[in-house]
Amino acid sequence: MPPLRSSLLWALLLTFVFLLANACGGQQGGAGKISLQGAGATFPNPLYQKWLSEYSKLNPNVRIDYQSIGSGGGIKQIQAQTVDFGASDAPMTDAEMNASPAKLVHIPTVLGAVVLTYNLPGVTQPLRFSSGTIADIFLGKITKWNDAKIQQDNTGVNLPSADITVVHRSDGSGTTFVFTDYLSKVSDEWKQKVGADKSPQWPVGQGGKGNEGVTGMIKQQPNTIGYVELAYPKQNNLPVALVKNAAGNFVEPTIEAVTAAAADSAAQTPEDLRVSIVNAQGAQSYPISSYTYILVYMEQRDAVKGRALVDFLWWGIHDGENFASSLQYAPLPAEIVRRAEAKINSIVSNGKPLHAAQ
Repeated sequence: MPPLRSSLLWALLLTFVFLLANACGGQQGGAGKISLQGAGATFPNPLYQKWLSEYSKLNPNVRIDYQSIGSGGGIKQIQAQTVDFGASDAPMTDAEMNASPAKLVHIPTVLGAVVLTYNLPGVTQPLRFSSGTIADIFLGKITKWNDAKIQQDNTGVNLPSADITVVHRSDGSGTTFVFTDYLSKVSDEWKQKVGADKSPQWPVGQGGKGNEGVTGMIKQQPNTIGYVELAYPKQNNLPVALVKNAAGNFVEPTIEAVTAAAADSAAQTPEDLRVSIVNAQGAQSYPISSYTYILVYMEQRDAVKGRALVDFLWWGIHDGENFASSLQYAPLPAEIVRRAEAKINSIVSNGKPLHAAQ
């Protein structure tokens, strides 16, 4: 065979082998890599970033990216199918579910506390707030730190006469929904004037983007108060308040108190797992507690990516729970894990389950 023809045949053969190798990678991408994209709640972001780091060590062929943009953004992006999974602390409403192009399932991942954090120079002991006082602060009715209602809950604390600056979320937020859902349950005035919403019309205050933004504004400005997920003030050395619960006890936001709130609400948790656990009745329950959810389509269009997604979710609600407590989240109760397993096992591609029932 002439040298030129031989070289040409070898070049064609190598090209064919290269194309075949890429084709075998198919939906997984180059070198067998699988990429998943998620977006949504800032509330669980510290834990989700830990999950992604640990999971990638076990599954180096799977790359998962999570953007902490707020629950409202997460719901919008999963509805638009621009991400593989969304995330929200606020369960989707019936209207949001019906507006989605296909059936979505809620997978609870952990529980957390929405806490009041503040920057009050000279005050070293944790402050206490009753539900009515919190509502009046965020309604703009209580404007001074030494107001009689705040002083009544904090006997012996030397409170300054400074103006209170309220800091709230500026973006669509599941953390905001949890907080305003709580206020709507404990204050008729709040329920009538503002209500429970991811993006309410705030009567007073400054807006910050994400739990990160609210925490940063409070840390930088004296005499501020706002609401964030517990992990954020802990990471930034900010104080958190005790809140009076439905049983009349001032409760510190701890993992045990959040777990107690979940246990008190277990009987009211519906089949689809969309539930509010704020203002739980137990003596030791922290009153502003919440599940947080990953949102996924029951029917996955891409079987390869869908299988990687359900494997990650299964790992998250089992092995991933071991990382929750150190980051100030409460692991799921055993009964909710069992029910979340059933939701994961319901996820299919072309009608075929992507995870074998266990």
